[in-house]
Amino acid sequence: MAAPGARSVSLSGLLPAQTSLEYALLDAVTQQEKDDLVYQYLQKVDGWEQDLAVPEFPQGLEWLNTEEPLSIYKDLRGKVVVLDFFTYCCINCIHLLPDLHDLERRFSDKDGLLIVGVHSPKFPNEKVLDNIKSAILRYDITHPVVNDADASLWQELEVSCWPTLVILGPRGNMLFSLIGEGHKDKLFSYTSIALKYYKDRGQIRDGRVGIKLFKESLPPSPLLFPGKVAEDHATGRLVVSDTGHHRVLVIQKNGQIQYTIGGPNPGRKDGMFSESSFHSPQGVAIVNNVIYVADTENHLIRKIDLEAEKVSTVAGVGVQGTDTEGGERGEKQPISSPWDVVVGTSGSEVQRNDILWIAMAGTHQIWALLLDSGTLPKKNELKKGTCLRFAGSGNEENRNNAYPHKAGFAQPSGLSLASEDPWSCLFVADSESSTVRSVSLKDGAVKHLVGGERDPMNLFAFGDIDGVGITAKLQHPLGVAWDQKRSLLYVADSYNHKIKVVDPKTKVCTTLAGTGDAHDKSSSFAESAFNEPGGLCVGEGGRLVYVADTNNHQIKVMDLEARTVSVFLVSKPGSAMVDGPFPGEKQRTMPKVPKSAPNIQLAPVTVCPGQTLQLKLQLVLPPGAKLTEGVPSCWFLSAEGNEWLLQEQTPSGDIENMSNQPTILLQIPPDCLSLEAVISITRFQKHQLNPAYKVYW
Repeated sequence: MAAPGARSVSLSGLLPAQTSLEYALLDAVTQQEKDDLVYQYLQKVDGWEQDLAVPEFPQGLEWLNTEEPLSIYKDLRGKVVVLDFFTYCCINCIHLLPDLHDLERRFSDKDGLLIVGVHSPKFPNEKVLDNIKSAILRYDITHPVVNDADASLWQELEVSCWPTLVILGPRGNMLFSLIGEGHKDKLFSYTSIALKYYKDRGQIRDGRVGIKLFKESLPPSPLLFPGKVAEDHATGRLVVSDTGHHRVLVIQKNGQIQYTIGGPNPGRKDGMFSESSFHSPQGVAIVNNVIYVADTENHLIRKIDLEAEKVSTVAGVGVQGTDTEGGERGEKQPISSPWDVVVGTSGSEVQRNDILWIAMAGTHQIWALLLDSGTLPKKNELKKGTCLRFAGSGNEENRNNAYPHKAGFAQPSGLSLASEDPWSCLFVADSESSTVRSVSLKDGAVKHLVGGERDPMNLFAFGDIDGVGITAKLQHPLGVAWDQKRSLLYVADSYNHKIKVVDPKTKVCTTLAGTGDAHDKSSSFAESAFNEPGGLCVGEGGRLVYVADTNNHQIKVMDLEARTVSVFLVSKPGSAMVDGPFPGEKQRTMPKVPKSAPNIQLAPVTVCPGQTLQLKLQLVLPPGAKLTEGVPSCWFLSAEGNEWLLQEQTPSGDIENMSNQPTILLQIPPDCLSLEAVISITRFQKHQLNPAYKVYW
């Protein structure tokens, strides 16, 4: 719906006038000349007989970060509005967010400016509101976001790519559009001068817009959106990028945190563990007590020395780079959104761990950082510390080629190394092309493995189909892990919420675990459920696969022999800092159990120290009964006389509805103080009490 007396048109209506402005700005010398040109442009556009009016937000759309749905011609009237057409998978959209955060810090809705995210999805998975909620939390988006799942506003305005910004005047009249990333100066200039122009005319209202941040409802958790996981093959320890907490954790095999590096807030600081900081780290690789980290939103590669307990920067300058060739020493080489790393060998000689391979999502390439002097295919000897492009032209494509620099990737987000013959390659999870590719370590040739299609420009060939080669379909895979023991590749098919397995010899791709629904369930491979798993690694000599189950805020353990999935419980020793429901936090008190409450005893269960029990509530209400709306139901764990069992556990929780009852996890401590114990699970709902369940062993 357009405002009365306005013409509702597409962005093309702005093109002639804005093109003339941008040519004039190229010839302007001083900032004052540029500001005057923008002001004069606004006078021209504002003086048109009819406004170029943006369509009203369609009714019935889902909104986030607002108290209620917003109207352009009611709630936003009297504001300069920036519409950000984005989709949360897109690296270019992610690159734009810091500019929007800076703009919000400079101007608030009280100043007359408001940013509204118009989420226009690429993938089917991105249409789901809960998944958009998770993205808003991951990227700390605090402005209103509307879920335009069918891209209706996108189509009406004839938006053509992500991201696109549309700047509106106080009448819903279109003033400017900015396509793609990298326009921060124009964004600030256009919005600030538009605010001045309309304030001079008394058309800006300083009223507040009702904001209700979704992140305020986020429950505490020991992990927050963990992105990647790696195993230290020498000790069995896990290294986890706790992305949402902006830190890296080193976790012992029993689940206890050994080191916490960085967090809980974003930052960019080298130094001792106690003072260092990261910003949304993703990929991690560990070798010889050294961890390499893809510090994604800092555009850096960091080095963690566990012996010295010190963090340093080995590549990147701390701002997003645009160089697609490289060749400088690491600390002088700008890079862009590194998403994963893996340590390997530059030549075919004995494994020396002298090179760090980098999935450079921001420039759609695979890069290399020389940890020692060495060579790359078709390259002369390279000095230690050199950081350069290995494969990929920098164009966002699904292009395979025998010449690595002519190949094209589309946001590569996961790497795994198969250094042994006959493979001798890197496997790449190429997320935006929904493919898995390989890069030869001998000659750099880039080849297709599974997913996508033959047209290198078609980045929309996604789905969820088991098959062979190009007939198999994936949806935005973010991780790969090579199983040397079985010569198989495991794939985190993130937007299909599955773990798949690929035989690189036959190119057969099949679902290994996950139902495909975005849930949290630990069970058999066939019945288990993940939520956008982002990374994985093979551990315990090929017996286990550890999965960073990102949106479930967990590390899951896949037992390849038992074909079961369980949760890897994270606990803290006294010296480690963990955000989450650990001892020291105020816990709810269990009400007194009436004598009349029914008591159901289950058969004894034999368990082992360190084992994780999964207690699935399956409560059934009497016929005609239902949960009282607005009154929380909850469960409690108790172990009378054996309270040691509940140390480092979560002793209570909520039951949101009967159709999705919780699975309660209980990890048996490594050192048991008794051979027998009784665990009680009690459920309360308002004044009525449901049965208490007891487990013996």
